Amino acid sequence: MDSSLTHQPATSPTMHGYSTDKDAYLRRLKRIEGQVRGIARMVDEDKYCIDILTQVAAVNSAMHAVSVGLLENHLQHCVVDAAKAATTNGSPEAIDAKVKEATEAISRLLR
Repeated sequence: MDSSLTHQPATSPTMHGYSTDKDAYLRRLKRIEGQVRGIARMVDEDKYCIDILTQVAAVNSAMHAVSVGLLENHLQHCVVDAAKAATTNGSPEAIDAKVKEATEAISRLLR
């Protein structure tokens, strides 16, 4: 994973887990967007298939890094916050909901 996408705790409970890393995520996504445009240009210019596939693999890898980073942020921020809240208000359903949400996200990433 890109070291610029590592988690730093959010300063406000209303912030999303990735908020402190938002600029790094946006930079990464803009770079990926440029790579995808480059792939389209390669197809338009009839470049060699393997060269195009190499670039597709690079985009997939970059998107995977973003996905894992966001998932890590979600677990460290949202799930942990739900667990803390459940401890203070005695509502374990909040933890179950966040864990289920994270599990479904992981499942989508693995498809």
